[in-house]
Amino acid sequence: MKFAIIGCGAISKQHIAAALNTGLDVVALCDIVDTGIPALLDMLPEPQRAAVKIYKDYKEMLPELRPDLVAIATGSGVKTRIALDCIAAGANLIIEKPIALSLADADAIIDAAKAKGVKVCICHQNRLNPAVQAVKAAVNAGRFGRMLHGSARVYWNRDKAYYDAAKWRGTWKSDGGTLMNQCIHNIDILRWLMGGEVAQVFAYTDRQTHDYIEAEDIGLALVKFQNGAYGVIEGTVNVYPRNLEETLTLLGETGTVRAGGKSLNVIEEWKFADADDSETVKARFGENPPPTVGLGHTRVYRDVIDAIQNDRAPAISAEDGRAAIELILAIYRSAATGKPVELPLKDGATVDYQGRFA
Repeated sequence: MKFAIIGCGAISKQHIAAALNTGLDVVALCDIVDTGIPALLDMLPEPQRAAVKIYKDYKEMLPELRPDLVAIATGSGVKTRIALDCIAAGANLIIEKPIALSLADADAIIDAAKAKGVKVCICHQNRLNPAVQAVKAAVNAGRFGRMLHGSARVYWNRDKAYYDAAKWRGTWKSDGGTLMNQCIHNIDILRWLMGGEVAQVFAYTDRQTHDYIEAEDIGLALVKFQNGAYGVIEGTVNVYPRNLEETLTLLGETGTVRAGGKSLNVIEEWKFADADDSETVKARFGENPPPTVGLGHTRVYRDVIDAIQNDRAPAISAEDGRAAIELILAIYRSAATGKPVELPLKDGATVDYQGRFA
């Protein structure tokens, strides 16, 4: 299966490692800036390294190589046009989160993929962690009873050097703030595990310490789900001096779970009324992985390859990606208006909030 990547920045190493781990034929690396390409070439074994082609313009690459699968790992603000062009060329896609920065763009990708008959996966790779999969299995088995309350907490640090490294970061047009960039994985998983459909959101966002970016560096939200459960979202990149925690907690009538670790890969609490299996589950599904490049992404790639080969939907679909940004855009709207926001939204985009913290 021929594979190409568009966007060769920091996250691209995860994609190349995953492509190699799953036996894909890496045929092209594409970026308008070539500074990241040498490091990716060094990852490739011979004869792939000698055979791979380098492009600055993906519009030249698509008709020349006709890749079966393309990863889009560019800045968020330019993904939609690239995705639509790839779909038109018949390529299946793995899109780094978020799927887009507006609901209209997400819908355009979804509609185009359906019309062309290609698969689109959004890289919310933490969903496939064994710990998260164990929690999902417990939800599906009804072990929580009635779901009551959940929380997604991301206490991280991002300094000026991080934003200076890529000028699109922290801008409304090309990124959004900490909720859309750093916290979207945990927000997606909270929504997914708590029952999926959100009824209402009330939120605050602010820019407390990063006066050199446009968007928020802290977001706090209360979420009411259609099934009557409640959620709390806390996200910040103002933690001194380094990342502190990323945790997910679920509370039901007959179950309590908390996942943590570097990327929700450790089960910290596991209590259910139907069985005392805490130590077994922690040992079986918890991970303390070394900093292996491509570990989480490899699980995504394996699933997408199987989805293509067996003509099924990917485990993490474009519709899932849309639902994640819809919740974050609802948070932005509530924070900007000072009012609760009902879901589903008819429209919404990060650019709606340009100048908010000026």
